[in-house]
Amino acid sequence: MIASLRTDITVKDICDGFVYNELEGKGLYGMAGSLIIQPEYQRNYIYAEKKMESAVVESVLKGYPLGLIYFNKVGNGKFEVLDGQQRITSLGRYVTGKYAIASDTKEPKYFSGLDKDQQKQILSTKLLIYVCEGTEKEIKDWFSTINISGVPLNTQELLNAIYSGPFVTMLKEEFSNSQNANIQKWSAFISGSVNRQDYLKTALEWVSQNKIGDYMSLHRYDDNINSTKAYFNSVIDWANSLFQEIYPEMKGLEWGRLYELYHKNPYNPSDVTKRVDELMNDDYVDDHKGIFEYVLSGEQDKKLLNIRVFDKPTKKKVYQQQTSAAKAAGHSNCPLCAIGTDNNHNRIWKLTEMDADHVTAWSKGGSTDISNCQMLCKTHNRAKGNR
Repeated sequence: MIASLRTDITVKDICDGFVYNELEGKGLYGMAGSLIIQPEYQRNYIYAEKKMESAVVESVLKGYPLGLIYFNKVGNGKFEVLDGQQRITSLGRYVTGKYAIASDTKEPKYFSGLDKDQQKQILSTKLLIYVCEGTEKEIKDWFSTINISGVPLNTQELLNAIYSGPFVTMLKEEFSNSQNANIQKWSAFISGSVNRQDYLKTALEWVSQNKIGDYMSLHRYDDNINSTKAYFNSVIDWANSLFQEIYPEMKGLEWGRLYELYHKNPYNPSDVTKRVDELMNDDYVDDHKGIFEYVLSGEQDKKLLNIRVFDKPTKKKVYQQQTSAAKAAGHSNCPLCAIGTDNNHNRIWKLTEMDADHVTAWSKGGSTDISNCQMLCKTHNRAKGNR
């Protein structure tokens, strides 16, 4: 791969013909249209929401270096930004009057309101740019390596770069567009930021069963995303139909995995919602996010709920009571060993050799308090299970 250093490009050059399209995923352009500032695979502009764009302009006014910027040469006199999009966009947006910064007098000023010498200082600032030429694989590999400045790309943004093409473009238009009217509906089940590709990542996780890279490679040059959209909507519609109420705990669950496991099972939404409500209001259930899979799976795995266990003082008190009574009666302090006929019939177990158990199982209405607690040897407690 060839990389040449250029120091002759100024902010004014970058801002020549700068076009900032408020619609996401459509690309940003500069240098009279010869520079693609936001290629199809790049992230949406995020400096504004993190209040970092003003810092970029202030750095220029103070004469601070902005760091290396990387361009990829894509044709005769045509370039695209590999790294530095956020910094360039911040400068372009300011010069074209999209936002104001605080001056020395603390009064926000747009570019047009700056002193002429300050305007000149910004426009004449030279940028340190490496222009790269090479194969697509070389460029993408280097892109993932040199992306160390500003706000680092996350995994999905890097995958978008590696597998750039028509498929990624259409995926971003659907799942990375905050103007999509479906975002509010989807947000009940998906966590993260649309702009940082979290919704896109989720859609790909679901349809690929978590093999996103393989899926993107396979479909890279597809001219439609119909199968991805169809699967994603199937998961959302299925989850949405199961419950008559939207719970905050639904957000971010592995709905794609749950869909694969349970979507063929028949459910009555009224019964499902009623049971979820009961568990949500159960003081002994510590993990509310596990309630949904617990109900959908037929209430088989209590570990999903992280049922509140007996605390140490309760276990110690019950152990002392059982042990004292057992010694007086001449049998084991494990109630199940005591009724047996093997060598453990008379054994007095240490506290560390025993576990607390619900006399009446929690799943059958038993409470997690001292009146429903008994200490069993570890062997019998494991064998007792949910009986």
